[in-house]
Amino acid sequence: MAPENLADERAFIGELVGDRPAEWDVAGELPVDLLRKMGAKGMLCAEVPQAYGGVGVGSRENGELTAYVGSLCSSLRSIMTSQGIAASTIQRFGDREQRKRYLAELTGGKLAAVAFSEPEAGSDLAAMQTRIRPDGDEFVLDGEKKWVTGARYADLLLVLVRHGDDAAAVVVPTDTPGVHIEPVADPLGCRAAGHSQVRFDQVRLPVPRVLGGGGQSLSLLFTTALSYGRMSVAWGCVGILRACLSAATGHAKRRVQSGKPLAEHQLVAGHLADLLVAERTSAQACEAASRSWESASPDMIVAAVLAKHVSAGHAARGAATAVQVLGSAGSQDGHAVARAYRDAKLMEIIEGSNEICRLILSQHALESF
Repeated sequence: MAPENLADERAFIGELVGDRPAEWDVAGELPVDLLRKMGAKGMLCAEVPQAYGGVGVGSRENGELTAYVGSLCSSLRSIMTSQGIAASTIQRFGDREQRKRYLAELTGGKLAAVAFSEPEAGSDLAAMQTRIRPDGDEFVLDGEKKWVTGARYADLLLVLVRHGDDAAAVVVPTDTPGVHIEPVADPLGCRAAGHSQVRFDQVRLPVPRVLGGGGQSLSLLFTTALSYGRMSVAWGCVGILRACLSAATGHAKRRVQSGKPLAEHQLVAGHLADLLVAERTSAQACEAASRSWESASPDMIVAAVLAKHVSAGHAARGAATAVQVLGSAGSQDGHAVARAYRDAKLMEIIEGSNEICRLILSQHALESF
């Protein structure tokens, strides 16, 4: 499906969202009915095939849709990323019946969050402690996850766990006894994304809740899910940059200082040029990553890391530039560039911090040249 064929989807989302992101940011909450409406149309995980109720677009088209949502509201885009990671992981590791059941739920209005990080284990997989163990004809889940985006709204949690000497991804309904969700108070960015700490106390799960029966490689599970997430975040950062570019150029055209528009002052014009370069460079890195993903290129994991690292860095610097151009006009809580300034900083941390990305890229350079 070509990007232009998503015009109806963009119009639907734009009408739903309207001018409400500022109030969502200040309140720290998204309307669940809006999330379910988007989910029921398959827009929260648009790459899911039509056979499972999805829109069935490719990575590039989904990326552009993600960027559009990111330009409106990074909190809403964060929910999109979580739903997409869950759907992608189920599609990759679930058996036939699991794909049929869970993907239909994710394109039918149910909401999913993905639980990876732990209090003592972020990118350090060896330190992960959350695990499942067999008990009769069930599994028992114990452990703790932190900063689970969207958990506040979720019907389902996709949880990465240890399974004996290997690993597994399990699908856990949030109303299961023993699941405890505590929202994170006053997050720096993406304030309405429903970040939560989640604890699992002897949660009993039937075997079909364990994707593919478990026993997968921890590194494979983590990397596959994270690669999707990194691309989604990267495309969301392109959206942040587009929102900042629109706000900064609009303000620079209208605001008069010393008898002429800000845009005619060379130093301000330089800021606008930097924003354009950032948006174009990031978009091209994301397009390359999506092409690699669609072709299953051997470099797709590195391409996703590169796109995420480039786009997140540009978004953080670009948002700061936009605030500088708007000055006091963009310094109030809820304003598009004020939100971008806080949201973009988190993009340099989630799905692999800048430092982790640089380590991965440096290793790739050492192996390739």
